[in-house]
Amino acid sequence: MLEWLTIGWMTVEGVVAIGAGISAGSLVVLAFGLDSLIELASAGVLMWRLSVELRHGQRISERAEHIASRVGGGLLFVLAGYVCIAAFWRLWSGAGEEVSWPGLIVALIAIPTMRYLAQRKIAIAEKIGSRALRADAMEAVTCGWLSLVVVVSLAAQWATGAWWIDGVGSLAVVWFLLKEGHEAWSGDDCCRC
Repeated sequence: MLEWLTIGWMTVEGVVAIGAGISAGSLVVLAFGLDSLIELASAGVLMWRLSVELRHGQRISERAEHIASRVGGGLLFVLAGYVCIAAFWRLWSGAGEEVSWPGLIVALIAIPTMRYLAQRKIAIAEKIGSRALRADAMEAVTCGWLSLVVVVSLAAQWATGAWWIDGVGSLAVVWFLLKEGHEAWSGDDCCRC
């Protein structure tokens, strides 16, 4: 049930954030939306992995999880590279865009949503001993922090009118993308449980 809720929310978050980011020309909102799509794929992979485990046993599902984690980590690294290039270009060229109100609203809603999902997933992961669910919960935690960065960036941009805040906020998002990408690639988060 939690994974279906995650899939539903990530779909809404991704569509709204990507549309709002493109519409307003906001790199920080666009990066947030693209990260949502990667997390959506991760939730789908978790559901697939758990179904493999139910049908074929844990040994096969561990290999499936390793492959899926590598793919997700690679996508996060590519996204981080794109955001860096785009942010540096905007900062160098002095191009700033308008505040994205739909992006701000979806990021505000994402903070308590991700907190709820993370808490529930962690509790269930500990109860059933699922490393995959624990890793998925950590992605929800990261998404919550990423949402906070987006909210702070957009609020600061709105309050000050400073054109460069979108670029700087985007670079703050890169830290979360690299952290989440490293954990997915190396499987660190999965193995701590």
